Amino acid sequence: MQATAYTYDPESRSGQVLLDDGTPVPFDAAAFDAGGLRLLRPGQRVRIETEGADTDRRITLVTLQTF
Repeated sequence: MQATAYTYDPESRSGQVLLDDGTPVPFDAAAFDAGGLRLLRPGQRVRIETEGADTDRRITLVTLQTF
């Protein structure tokens, strides 16, 4: 699934992405670390993997979108 980086806190390595429908979904340090990234800037396109659905949706991986 693709999304756009919305917020990122380098100290906690957590933040939020916006799904293409505009829904914000938070991610934690474990999801950020799983993607092997060192930095994330708001506006970057990312690829995410999630578990659960609706209000129980949780991001398990955040990495850069490559073509």
